[in-house]
Amino acid sequence: MNSKIFDIYNFDEKLKNLAETAENNCHEAFAKIEETAEYCGAKVLKAFSDNKISEPCFYGSTGYGYGDIGRDAIDSVFAQVLGTEDALVRFNFVSGTHALSTALFGVLRTGDKLISITGKPYDTLEEVIGIAGEKGNGSLKDYGIEYGQVDLKADGTPDYEKISETVKGAKVAYIQRSRGYSLRGAFTVSDIEKMINAVRKTNPDAIVMVDNCYGEFVEDREPSAVGADIIIGSLIKNAGGGIARTGGYIAGRKDLVELCSYRLTCVGMGKEVGCTLGMNREILLGLFFAPDVVAAALKTSAFASELFTLLGYECSPRKDDPRGDIITAIKLGNEEKLTAFCRGIQKGAPIDSFVTPEPWDMPGYTDKVIMAAGAFTMGASIELSADAPIREPFAVWMQGGITYTSGKLGIMLAAQEMLNN
Repeated sequence: MNSKIFDIYNFDEKLKNLAETAENNCHEAFAKIEETAEYCGAKVLKAFSDNKISEPCFYGSTGYGYGDIGRDAIDSVFAQVLGTEDALVRFNFVSGTHALSTALFGVLRTGDKLISITGKPYDTLEEVIGIAGEKGNGSLKDYGIEYGQVDLKADGTPDYEKISETVKGAKVAYIQRSRGYSLRGAFTVSDIEKMINAVRKTNPDAIVMVDNCYGEFVEDREPSAVGADIIIGSLIKNAGGGIARTGGYIAGRKDLVELCSYRLTCVGMGKEVGCTLGMNREILLGLFFAPDVVAAALKTSAFASELFTLLGYECSPRKDDPRGDIITAIKLGNEEKLTAFCRGIQKGAPIDSFVTPEPWDMPGYTDKVIMAAGAFTMGASIELSADAPIREPFAVWMQGGITYTSGKLGIMLAAQEMLNN
């Protein structure tokens, strides 16, 4: 650590020493993160070369978007990088939840059964599925799609035996890779492979769908490499590299991607339409940067875990644990410490550092949520951010850091704010 940065910020002396110790303790973890980033970066570069990306791919289109070579090239590049037959990458996806909803409505039909095999899905999907919200709002349940779930074991691991039993007759087996607002670990690709094997044991025809948000480039392979039929993510998280201002992707089997494209546009047109309005360049540039940006986020996450462990808090994952996503959860114990942490993260943001985050009723959430995020792109959780529902055990979930230096300083400012509180 360059101690000169302490001259810029008025950190507590104890915190300075702990931060130096934490960073030194992360040396081996950082080396593994950088090795993965190098491999993923090579995959991305090869995909750009193989698909002959050139300046005309940046130009974009208007109106119907017929013949947009950049749009088609982006789909091909993402498919190659993610190891899938096809991809649907569009700035029109307003969030990861929107892309997930499009995929679910795209492949499910009346009378089908959806089984979440990683427990209750993320809060914002509850109304999409129909396990929350008003009847008649257009959820999957309203369209006669049955829902069930296989809860995780008490230790947060999948119940493989129960998965095999429950997915019999299911059209879609749904896996959420990241933890959402839970304290279980994010699932690695190896974990996902075991879940897929459990599904295939009794239902070889099931469509395995993976919410891949926060997981891209964390490992040197994606869930598609172990049998996932379709994977979905957001471009303002890992895959957009901090450059893409909006968007998402659906990647997987060609026939499934086509069905999803019919849901996004309309039946019969699918991927053949949709103007790009000059967004192609930033989507491609974001993907190119993504492996190194994800590495910065992972290093920030490992540093945060080690620093707050030294401060006496329970963190998950620890610095050298296998990681399935970029997130670290920290149990802070009470609302005062939680809000102080978020204030500190906000103070370390390049944008809106003067703003004080406060809990509020966010659409799609059942509890008040506090979010700290001073980002170049609003809501971009590949940039340093922290958020949490105001409920027991008052844990915070932090992610991002498009550069390690800014991420590290943001974490230290969060710790300083708690010490000041």
